[in-house]
Amino acid sequence: MLDEQAKKTLLRKIPHGLYICGVKSGDDVNGFTASWVMQASFQPPLVVNCVKNDSTSHAMIKSSGVFTLSFLEAGQKEIAQNFFKPLRRVGNKFEDIEFYLSPETGCPVIKDSLGYIACSVVGAVEKGDHTVFVAEVIGANLHQEGEPLLLENTGWQYGG
Repeated sequence: MLDEQAKKTLLRKIPHGLYICGVKSGDDVNGFTASWVMQASFQPPLVVNCVKNDSTSHAMIKSSGVFTLSFLEAGQKEIAQNFFKPLRRVGNKFEDIEFYLSPETGCPVIKDSLGYIACSVVGAVEKGDHTVFVAEVIGANLHQEGEPLLLENTGWQYGG
């Protein structure tokens, strides 16, 4: 028997970094705060990124097959908060955020971040309410050194 409270408590203890996942579809760009991300292989370099099935960004990743992950620095909670909001409710999330398009994918990258990786989707598992996108890292750029922003340090919870 599954103890719901124990499950929720323990799943929320899994540590997560916070990233801005940049996506594109044609000339349109979007981004969202991603926390269910991890490295999955050395050769080739693979990451997994779990994306909510009913989101605008999910559809954009499926159609383009690419995304970027901008690594947020500790203290950039406000940027993460800005990208938690659904596109349909807030409009252009990049309006007040300085960004550029990665040369590898054309997806947006947060200029004031630790750096980014550019990713090309090589597989997907669609189960539950999120899709697990498996992607090869095809580009990377380090902007600055620093400590990463962690979900546990924001006081927020996503999971359980």
